[in-house]
Amino acid sequence: MTLMQALIEYGLFAAKALTLVLAIGLLAVMILRVRQSSSSDEDDDGSRLEVVDLNHRYAQMADRIKAATLPPKVVKKDFKAERKAEKAKAKLEQPDQRRLFVIDFHGDLMATEVGALREVISGLLMTASSEDEVLVRLDNAGGAVHEHGLAASQLLRLRTAGIPLTIAVDKVAASGGYLMACVANRIIAAPFAVVGSIGVLAEMPNFHRLLQQKGVDFELHTAGEHKRTLTLFGENTDEGRAKLREQLEETHGQFKSFIAAYRPDLDLSKVATGEYWHGEQALSLGLVDGVQTSDDYLLSARQEASLYKVRYRAHKRPLERLLGSVGLEDSRAGVLSLGSLAALIGRRIGRWMLARDNV
Repeated sequence: MTLMQALIEYGLFAAKALTLVLAIGLLAVMILRVRQSSSSDEDDDGSRLEVVDLNHRYAQMADRIKAATLPPKVVKKDFKAERKAEKAKAKLEQPDQRRLFVIDFHGDLMATEVGALREVISGLLMTASSEDEVLVRLDNAGGAVHEHGLAASQLLRLRTAGIPLTIAVDKVAASGGYLMACVANRIIAAPFAVVGSIGVLAEMPNFHRLLQQKGVDFELHTAGEHKRTLTLFGENTDEGRAKLREQLEETHGQFKSFIAAYRPDLDLSKVATGEYWHGEQALSLGLVDGVQTSDDYLLSARQEASLYKVRYRAHKRPLERLLGSVGLEDSRAGVLSLGSLAALIGRRIGRWMLARDNV
């Protein structure tokens, strides 16, 4: 068997396998759509905001350590003293005591948690005041421009409403992550957190010469002079490359303008180079306002504020959870869509093939 015959047989096998996967996925989507339509008259789909009292959680942690390490008499005495102090504090507390709301945001290339972030922020805007504070524990290395731009816009809603916003970076806020962070009133970072990477990129392989060697023709038809600048399988031109670089520079300019609007003292000529820095360096450059972990920030704040962790949990039926585990669910909407099948293939291929503007 020649190499060409082997490739043809492999291609036929791959096509059959892909067809089978698509058929099964389409059937699953149709079944789920039927189930969803049958329950469309329900007012509550089970999605909800969850609120956790962090003051209570911290107190429980301390009590457990004391119980495990101190003599029972000491623990009992300490417990009574704490309860007495709590009662006295409760009498002095005002009903409008400052609240600190904690949101966790774990980023990925497509910022898929932005849907949940939008729900949490909408809820907070209806309850929080300028006397409260929102702390976002951000862990985001960047990704697609439009998705991270939307995530930054969601955070900006808090600042626009006059609610103090603090961003805590324990690990990374780079590129699109820093696009989100810069809208905060205050940014803190752990000593070795990665901060910066203010730049834009696009990358892709090109298989044109390989296809030519194998005698495979590729056709691409467009309407519009710059509908497609570079392509995976066609022959790229210097004009297309120049246009893509122009688009990257335009996006980079928008990125810098957005940062300048909310951190006007930042010297963008020094930091908007695509480089990244760690906590102490980022502080000296003005990228952050303090070097501190989110844990220490919360422990110090608990003495004078009520701490609440808020998150949005979208209701998922068993089939949604199963398909979501293999990437067939649209995590931004919390439901399946027919386009999710194509999106799955696109995401898998796109991670190493497709070009995408990234910040």
